[in-house]
Amino acid sequence: MRLAAGIEYDGSAYCGWQAQPHAPSVQACVEQALSRVADHPVSVACAGRTDTGVHATAQVIHFDSGAARDHRNWLLGANAALPQDIALTWVQSVADDFHARFKARARAYRYVILNRASRPALLRDRVCWQHQPLDLAAMQQAAQLLVGEHDFSAFRAVGCQAKNPVRTLSRLALSRSGDLLYLDVEANAFLHHMVRNLAGTLLRVGRGEAGPGWVREVLAGRDRRLAGITAPAQGLYFVQVSYPQHYQLPVEVRLPALG
Repeated sequence: MRLAAGIEYDGSAYCGWQAQPHAPSVQACVEQALSRVADHPVSVACAGRTDTGVHATAQVIHFDSGAARDHRNWLLGANAALPQDIALTWVQSVADDFHARFKARARAYRYVILNRASRPALLRDRVCWQHQPLDLAAMQQAAQLLVGEHDFSAFRAVGCQAKNPVRTLSRLALSRSGDLLYLDVEANAFLHHMVRNLAGTLLRVGRGEAGPGWVREVLAGRDRRLAGITAPAQGLYFVQVSYPQHYQLPVEVRLPALG
């Protein structure tokens, strides 16, 4: 039987999603918990590998098991075995051809910026702190120049292994609620560090270090050295994965509630 599950986690204590031989990972914790419930080794595949310190509210995985467990037993059993900063949110049977990564049609992230003079204490591992005032309107104007299908080479990590740098960015929106500024981005897929590099570039515009039109030059230049810095991982949340409707998975956008 193939099953899919939704997972949320605080990535602060982990080297990222992917299992590593000498560092704690979210994947290793999830596989150990599910293996305990199944009473046999379980391996999982995810919709999107998150980096060190990145959080998720709606990661999706799939795994195979012949164990006779109902969905509630999988959910409660796994959560009882998981650390407090990782939790399954739902479990559901899926068709044998379902794949958490390869069947995904789109993914969405939210990047959260705390824009105030004083540094955060309670939100120190949950947001990117910017003490300089940010021009939201300028950032919004710059963001719209990046929407659409483009070669995003200027926004990929130097070590990115994707063969094709072309991605379709369907949404890049910015909004503010008090001291919190939200960057919401959706695409068919993302390059390594793409969202954090987009955020770092837009932050440069927000601080007045470059005009909104500068991002068009960065995009056209296809050179990572032209863009802004890679924004900190702490502000990034993986918030949605979209699949074909016939898989009948929960349709959810789980945004972090910080404000």
